[in-house]
Order: sequence, then C-alpha cells, then structure tokens
Amino acid sequence: MTTMETFNLLQPYKIAEETFVIPWALEAPPMGHFPMNSMVIRGAEPVLVDTGAPAVRSQWLEAAWSVVDPLDVRWIFLTHDDRDHAGNLLPVLAECPNATLLTTWFSIGRMAEEWETPINRCRFMIDGDTIDAGDRTLVAKRPPLYDNPTTRALFDPKTDVLWAVDTFATNVPTPMPEVAALSPDEFRDGQFFGGSLVSPWVALLDARKFRTVVTDFRHLNAEVIAGCHTPVLRGPQIPEAYDLLRQLPEIPPWAEFTQADLDQWMAVAESSVPPEQPRPSGT
Repeated sequence: MTTMETFNLLQPYKIAEETFVIPWALEAPPMGHFPMNSMVIRGAEPVLVDTGAPAVRSQWLEAAWSVVDPLDVRWIFLTHDDRDHAGNLLPVLAECPNATLLTTWFSIGRMAEEWETPINRCRFMIDGDTIDAGDRTLVAKRPPLYDNPTTRALFDPKTDVLWAVDTFATNVPTPMPEVAALSPDEFRDGQFFGGSLVSPWVALLDARKFRTVVTDFRHLNAEVIAGCHTPVLRGPQIPEAYDLLRQLPEIPPWAEFTQADLDQWMAVAESSVPPEQPRPSGT
C-alpha cells in the first residue's frame, strides 16, 4: 500500500491487482485540496478509466504510459465528458490506435462543441452494460451522485474495485492516497461537503427513494472504491461512506462563497505583499 511518505501527485500507485490510480489534486483554498484522479486497469486488455485534465496533459500522459504501453491499450472508458475526465481524450486516442472509446451518445454530442470525437472508434456503454476485457468483465453503473447526466461508474468484479466517479467526492487537507489518513471528523465533513458540492440537487430528493438507489449501488459489494475526487476507500470506510451518503438529502445545502468572501481574501492577499511587488488585484 502506498503511504503518505511515498505518495506523489501524478505518480501512479497500485490499489489492487493490475489496477493503478493516477493521482492529481487542485489546491482549493480555504477548503484544502480537491483530488482529480484517473485509473488504469492493466490486465489482458488494458483499460484507461478517464483521461485526466488538460492542465497537466504532458505529465498525465507520461504517468499513464509508465503503467501501460499505449499501443497495448484496448479500451478507454470515459465516465463523462467534463474537462477533468475527458481533457486529454484526443491525445490519448492518437497515442492508443488500438483502443475503442467506451462512451455515450450524449457525451459525443456534448464534446462536439469543442472537438469531433471519431465515431468509428466508439462503442456506447450505458447503465447496466458490460464489456469483455479478456480476463475480466467490467460493468457500467450509474452512481448515486453525479454532476453530469452522462455519468457512469465502472465496477471490476475480478478485483472488486469500483470507480465511483464523483460519488464520495471529498476535500482533503493535503493530497493523500487513502481515506484512512483522514480523521473521523474530516472524513464525515468531507463526504457531506463533497456530495453537496458535486450534486447540490441531492437536497431536493425524496430521502427514501435516494436510499434505495444507494443500496442498489452498494450491492456491487466493492472491496476497494476509487474515484476522481476522493482518495481510495477500503475496509470500514466503505460502509461508513455509504451511511453518510444515505444522509445527504437531509443535510443542509453547502453555503456557497460570496463576493464578500472574495473581497476578504483579496484584502488579506494585498496586505501580505511587499509594496514594491505587484498587487494581487492587478494580476
């Protein structure tokens, strides 16, 4: 298991047999950091799960190809078309000529405002569909929380690893490989904050119906949960995370930062800069 001492952003680390997370994170003051991960399943027919953010394109590609040869990649599973998931899709398709893109009709349409996805290299994979990846059969599943209507999670029954996409999103005080490094309070507060941030509509839901959806997702029986915006969950953190998820419809919505907050932050920034240096407000 990767420890905090050996953990570095954009350095892939193993979370299960033939399964690796490529970690990245955004500093998100005053809330700490927000993970921005993707995943590689090596196996008989290697799979890239999401393609990282364009802000770190060269580093992300280098990290991915340190785990798998791009010529060996057979599948690219795009959970949805947000920039932190699809940002490097075209370079990845170019470097992985033998790969098929697992996506949806709506994702292709949404991405068309910026680029044309090669439809001849696509295969639609919607909620409940499976794909034979040689030594494993992967399952697509709509997760309980999402910020994009095309979102599908991915479950690997061979390793019992679940890529939960944006469900279980959390802020962290510093980038870390495993949720176990968080205190109980940090874990609870992060799950409530991340869930409300990613899916503010959860406050509008019928709690009983939502819990039914959560229970259905829980029945995948994942032993390891990874996601774009969370460190890895294992062991007792998994049932705890599901218990917190079930509570979300009854949690008060997160209060967004306002212009008054921004004014305060800028005033602090201005006061901390020596007179001879440019003002933050001027940059």
